[in-house]
Amino acid sequence: MIEIKNVSKTYKDKIALSDCSLQIPKGQIIGLFGANGAGKTTFMKCVLGFLTFDGEITLDGEKIGRHNIDKLAFATGDHSFFPSLTADDHKIFYMMHFPKFNERRYDALMEFFELPTGKKISEFSLGMQNQFEVVLAISRGAEYVFMDEPFAGNDVFNREDFYKVLVSVLNQDETVIISTHLIEEIADYITRAVLIRKSKIIDDLSVAEIEASGKSLIEIVRERYDYRSDRIKKAVDQMK
Repeated sequence: MIEIKNVSKTYKDKIALSDCSLQIPKGQIIGLFGANGAGKTTFMKCVLGFLTFDGEITLDGEKIGRHNIDKLAFATGDHSFFPSLTADDHKIFYMMHFPKFNERRYDALMEFFELPTGKKISEFSLGMQNQFEVVLAISRGAEYVFMDEPFAGNDVFNREDFYKVLVSVLNQDETVIISTHLIEEIADYITRAVLIRKSKIIDDLSVAEIEASGKSLIEIVRERYDYRSDRIKKAVDQMK
């Protein structure tokens, strides 16, 4: 289990995270939701050790470091692959450095996304690069996979099909945390929703709690974010 206790992060005078606490056990698909600048990416980067922070983050009771960082993987639009290497080269590299690399899953996902294995990654389109980033993260053999807007530049059919595949292939020891704005698309595939607003975690809901509320996830998010639908009409009226 990953335990985040009273984590805060400040950039100069800007508060990016404020006293955030959360438990992330194995075997879940967690949606991390929030507006731009709410703190989602900062939250992930703190857990992964990319940023310094105040507070405490542990994995199975130990601080995250070189001895256990291999249990975490990250798929980001900033990309973490080697652009001059081919997909096949990456496969060889990952098999050499990650003993739990799942070759069967990698091959199946490459075929699913119809990605060319002998082509340099720099020659992939942006959408293909994002798909490849996800393939590497899911195949690494990590226990926790963090995804930050993983499917930017991909069409709705590819995204929805991937969510269905993801639910099917994950085992009970794997957890995926997905940060995305596509709330309605992912609502049927997650087991838990964590909401961040203005640097704070404001809600942590299981699917059972969402269903018991009698509301959809998007309705709950709109309420928690004080969404005002009348602002559209007001803006249109002002422009007439």
